Parts: sequence; structure tokens; C-alpha cells
Amino acid sequence: MGTRLKVLSVFKKLHRTRIDVFRDDERALTAARLKINDEFKKNKNETSEENIEKMIKMGSDVETVLREAVLQVEHVAENKLLLRPREGLLLENVPYCDEPRKNS
Repeated sequence: MGTRLKVLSVFKKLHRTRIDVFRDDERALTAARLKINDEFKKNKNETSEENIEKMIKMGSDVETVLREAVLQVEHVAENKLLLRPREGLLLENVPYCDEPRKNS
């Protein structure tokens, strides 16, 4: 895949993930859209293949963090929050334990 196609692919993937992660939160959707677009515009004249590859990697890493680590939480009352996990985000439910697990 050519460098230009890789850049466009990461750009599109970031925007699709942004829409999924920040669903129903117009302020977050707008802020994320502006940040993604600004970062790509800021670096649109980069010619170094090495730097472009590093930025592609960074964009992919950011998309992964957004997809795997960001949760939507809404204030519903004083001292009450509503957690809105996305489908597939909380697949592995490991209970918290103060003591380390013993390997058998």
C-alpha cells in the first residue's frame, strides 16, 4: 500500500472510531474532529518517509487507545454517573483482587 493510501486509511479510521467512541456527545465529537483534522493539516507537507511512517504509527496507536480505553460516562444526578460501554469493550471481566494470583 502506498504512503498516501496509508495516511488516508489512518485518517478515515480515526474519524470512524471518533464517531463510535463519542456517540451522542456533540462537544466531544467536534473537539476530536478538529484535533484530528488539525494534526493532519499541520503535517500535510511532510516529505520524509521516516517521519511519515512514525506519524502513521502514532495515528494507529491513538485509534487503538480510543477504541480500547475510552468509555462514555454521563452525569445523571449529583454523585451519580451513567456508564455507556460500547459493544465488545468489556468482554474480559476479571474481578479486582488485592492479592496477586497464584499460578498453578
